[in-house]
Amino acid sequence: MQKDIEIRLATIDDLVAIEKVGDSLFDHPVKRNRAIEFFNDPRHHLILAFTGDEVVGMASGLHYVHPDKDPELFMNEVGVIEAFQNQGIGRALVKFLLAYAKKLGCKEAWIGTEKSNTAAQKCYIAAGGEPNDEPFTLFEFD
Repeated sequence: MQKDIEIRLATIDDLVAIEKVGDSLFDHPVKRNRAIEFFNDPRHHLILAFTGDEVVGMASGLHYVHPDKDPELFMNEVGVIEAFQNQGIGRALVKFLLAYAKKLGCKEAWIGTEKSNTAAQKCYIAAGGEPNDEPFTLFEFD
């Protein structure tokens, strides 16, 4: 990974930076009202990779509890701007998010990806993840 990359937990103070990078990193343009809602929810977490004041990568997740389980982290998305891919930034973002989740008391973390997304799979394995060969079916609801 480049030496000038800083990885850190995002705060509401980073809103302008994530709005600026918008859909070149996120799936869609950043919605200010949803970003504010995200930052105001203590169970939602966003890790950012910066070069200078420019956001070049992100990993998001949320931690949750269930009556019969210890806290877990669901990693929602990991992304790196194309010009910065294949430099270890994705792996560093995942590791940072996992370390942060441990500080929050999470005992386990998980993320899913498509079988065709080999780049994501390589990133997660490099960050210490172990693929689960159990078949997985996704259901979507409108």
